[in-house]
Amino acid sequence: MRMNSLGRTGLFVSELCLGTMTFGGAEDSMWGKIGQLQQSDADGLVKAALDGGINFIDTADVYSVGVSEEITGQAIRNLGIARDEVVVATKAFGPTGDGPNQRGASRSHLIAACKASLKRLQLDHIDLYQIHGFDDATPMEEQLEALDILVQHGHVRYIGVSNWAAWQITKALGISARERLASIKTLQAYYTIASRDLERELVPMMRSEGVGLMVWSPLAGGLLSGKYDRDNPGTGDGRRAAFDFPPVNKDRAYTVIDAMRPIAEAKGVSVAQIALAWLLHQPVVTSVIVGAKRVEQLSENIAAADVVLSAEELKTLDAVSALPPEYPGWMFERQGEYRRGQLHQPPRGSLSSER
Repeated sequence: MRMNSLGRTGLFVSELCLGTMTFGGAEDSMWGKIGQLQQSDADGLVKAALDGGINFIDTADVYSVGVSEEITGQAIRNLGIARDEVVVATKAFGPTGDGPNQRGASRSHLIAACKASLKRLQLDHIDLYQIHGFDDATPMEEQLEALDILVQHGHVRYIGVSNWAAWQITKALGISARERLASIKTLQAYYTIASRDLERELVPMMRSEGVGLMVWSPLAGGLLSGKYDRDNPGTGDGRRAAFDFPPVNKDRAYTVIDAMRPIAEAKGVSVAQIALAWLLHQPVVTSVIVGAKRVEQLSENIAAADVVLSAEELKTLDAVSALPPEYPGWMFERQGEYRRGQLHQPPRGSLSSER
């Protein structure tokens, strides 16, 4: 298991991260459609994750209305995991009550939500605290000041966001630099080989600003698990049947699955492992969040870290999954060609540079 720096920080996290959305869901709730793991099963998953080289766990206060955090914290305690052996990330933004101030990213809610998460997790600090969505109702300065307070008070080590646009993150980085506030280190975003939308704006921004990427739903809600294709769309059973999320262009996804299947068969691995391996080969990716309901499922995901894709295989997968051209991207490609060429001139003294 490779370790990557968490954005532009000195903290290192495993390239796979254990997601805990499957922890604690009630049968009659939305979370129950994703998973209903209780403490003993969750303990087994956390142990398998650490045994497999994962040192990174991600949760959120809205997962199962806080129960996921409670189970995660208790698992760390039950297994006797030293605090400095695990990196814990959680998120705040969604409703934690019925009141108008029990949601969003106001100073009031973020500070209260963080303290509540610390209590549920039974921790003295959170390694990575993330705003779970963009709050149109709260000035960005207030959001960043609240996160800075949490860092200054020692409740939080690093801060990040989830599901933000490139311009929003860039604006936040500028405000943090101007006001000397703790700055955003990571983005948690949806990215799969079948849904590469973030490559249009977010990937260039992250490369420019050194923001790390945590990938959620790398298998597109199970669509890339290998169980589904054009002949078996999975409309009758499975997670996608109960909870058809995130949105995916299924026709494009099936074309990608058709390309992954022979590569998987040649390597003796699953389609899901190829989908995960493709993400792990993308330089912008810091860590891929994998959830599971069973230890065997998690072990298969962990094994994807050992799958090596050749340059030719990556070329094939990139071609079949490439985004359709969109402005201004196609204009950047056209106008910038002669300028980019100046960056890749042959070294002085080579045959091609001799006159």
